[in-house]
Amino acid sequence: MGEDLSFVYVLLIFVAIFVLIVIGKSVRIVPQTQAWLVERLGRYNRTFEAGLHLLIPFVDRVRAQVDLREQVVSFPPQPVITSDNLVVSIDTVIYFQVTDPKSAVYEIANYIVGIEQLTVTTLRNVIGSMDLEQTLTSRDQINGQLRGVLDDATGRWGIRVNRVELKAIDPPASVQGSMEQQMRAERDRRAAILQAEGVKQSQILTAEGEKQAAILRAEGAAQAKILEAEGESRAILQVFDAIHEGDADPKLLAYQYLQTLPQIANGSSSKMWLVPTEFTSALGAVVAGLGGDVPTPPAPPSGDAEPRRARPRFQSAGLADPAEALAEARRQVQEATADATTAGQRSGRPFDPSAEAGQRPGVPVPPPATPPVQGPPTPPVAPYGPPTTSDGEPPAPQQ
Repeated sequence: MGEDLSFVYVLLIFVAIFVLIVIGKSVRIVPQTQAWLVERLGRYNRTFEAGLHLLIPFVDRVRAQVDLREQVVSFPPQPVITSDNLVVSIDTVIYFQVTDPKSAVYEIANYIVGIEQLTVTTLRNVIGSMDLEQTLTSRDQINGQLRGVLDDATGRWGIRVNRVELKAIDPPASVQGSMEQQMRAERDRRAAILQAEGVKQSQILTAEGEKQAAILRAEGAAQAKILEAEGESRAILQVFDAIHEGDADPKLLAYQYLQTLPQIANGSSSKMWLVPTEFTSALGAVVAGLGGDVPTPPAPPSGDAEPRRARPRFQSAGLADPAEALAEARRQVQEATADATTAGQRSGRPFDPSAEAGQRPGVPVPPPATPPVQGPPTPPVAPYGPPTTSDGEPPAPQQ
């Protein structure tokens, strides 16, 4: 009886273990973003999505677990020959996603290897039709062509290729050195062009500045000359007006002559003295003032005498414009010159020996010379010194 009970207990234990094994094999929990392919008796039966599922023990089995998330695969560098017979090494990166787990498992043995080989062959076809320059500058075009070819080829595998990127394009070392030299020469050329443009602009600006400075200097010199001429004109006219209004005495004029003679004789280069013709008359006035006997020179004919005319005083004018101020200054200078010339011509008379005899005591004074008969009027040469009338006074300028 005891042996039977022991046998029963062992049997129950084996049954319980079997039941536990069966339950473990029957219940399956599929995680999110995965799909399980179930085969029954070696044939595809169904696909388990995420969640709790039951299998028939010893009849159903899980064939494969497929990840439905987007996957990234980086392939090793592949040597590719361009159209100009240069070997470049290209690294590619593929972004793909399984859309049909059944096709990904039953249509191809290893879809990762299939995608890699398909990428290499397609890349060689695309790069083989381009030269090195186009390969380096046409990454987007190459990526688009690769993605189109791979998406069409992997569609029946239940895989969708989202993106294809060229991670690196490495030309040979010799070509890289030539490219660096070319880029360095291009940068040097651009730098030289920019430097030449800068020098050109600098020279243009310098020339413009010098031009404007020269114009301003010329305008300043013109303004200075105009103002100087106007100042000299004012000074001449004011002195001339002061002499006429002050009615200078011949003694004062003679005294001024005597003060000016040392200045004329000053200097080592003075080889010749120019004595005005009125100096004898002025010296005679001085002798007369000191009590000497000096004959009075004959008066000029009544036709030569001319009453003194009042001269208007100088009116200052504002400098409105350089051209107008220059014209005004020239006009005033011409008027002053004409007045001085006319006054000098009217005061000139022939040489009188009596004026010179008055300077020598004991010498008889000859009678005054009779003025010659005048023929056609000939303008006399203006004597040196300020012009005077017959009475020793400066004539009034013409209006």
